[in-house]
Amino acid sequence: MDKSKSNVDFRIMSLTFKIRDFFSPRVNILKEVEIKKGFHVLDYGCGPGSYIISLAGMVGKSGKIYALDSHPLAIQMVRNLVLKKRFTNVETIHSDCETGLPDNSLDAVLLYDTLHDLGEPYRVLRELHRVLKPQGILSISDHHMKENELVSMLEKRALFEMSNKGQKTYSFLRATY
Repeated sequence: MDKSKSNVDFRIMSLTFKIRDFFSPRVNILKEVEIKKGFHVLDYGCGPGSYIISLAGMVGKSGKIYALDSHPLAIQMVRNLVLKKRFTNVETIHSDCETGLPDNSLDAVLLYDTLHDLGEPYRVLRELHRVLKPQGILSISDHHMKENELVSMLEKRALFEMSNKGQKTYSFLRATY
């Protein structure tokens, strides 16, 4: 992910996300993923944590949320949110690729407005393939990319197969070799 983003730039982006989220609540996007109670979900490129509160309600106390970002301020903002809301099932991961999670451990991965910004997208996609369960869902949305470009990138190396196109997201299943 873009490591060159300054703290000021990140704070401005976070403010624009708050405005965006007011007019377009994140829960409406997450409904397309069909996340259920007990799911283990990775928000890859979590930013300031726009999806965390909605995710926490969807996965419930029996579920788990991993919030990964390469920007230290993003991780700090999510940690502050977790403390404020007293969430006990959210873990932050500071990384630009590897998750440190076990193979086949996630029910869903969210990759929202991040794919276009990855320095090594195929390395990240291989990591996401590794951590998703066999029927795990990779939910993607990236308004910086055209549909054919996004789908081509995901299916090119036979790691994922598109399963559903929602109004705001694309869902891919982990391909089996």
